[in-house]
Amino acid sequence: MKLKIILPIALFMIAFSSCKKDDSYPLNPLYDLDVTLKSEGKDAGAGFIKFRQDPDTARVISLETWVTKLQPNHTYQLQRAVNPIADVTGCSSTAWLTLGEGLQPKSIVTNAHGDGYAKLWRDITGIARGTAFHIRFQIIDAATLSPVLTSDCFDYTVR
Repeated sequence: MKLKIILPIALFMIAFSSCKKDDSYPLNPLYDLDVTLKSEGKDAGAGFIKFRQDPDTARVISLETWVTKLQPNHTYQLQRAVNPIADVTGCSSTAWLTLGEGLQPKSIVTNAHGDGYAKLWRDITGIARGTAFHIRFQIIDAATLSPVLTSDCFDYTVR
């Protein structure tokens, strides 16, 4: 069980930590994101989000989320904040939305080793195709609501 969680995290972090946004990058950087989450603390955890928007009419975003080296047997939540792409301040929004299964927030629960996984999703059918955002993510401790992992800022366009 431990390898099922740790191995994908390790492979994703190694594979994508050195990727640059160029023509050889395998994803469409406007629609699909590989998000690494880091902590400011020493010997702290890490996370990864495989963000994919299905190109179908429903426009559902899949948010497969892995965390590692966090507090064992503990509950965390994934959040996102967005700014319109026209906002030159980038990712300045502090309006965090807790993500889950559609509109229902869902937690990420770590195992005895501090590793966890959740298959989350968000329906964005109500957002017009071509709408662009600055977006960033954070993992928060569900008990204290304090951020434990954060991402860089990304640009995302609804397809």
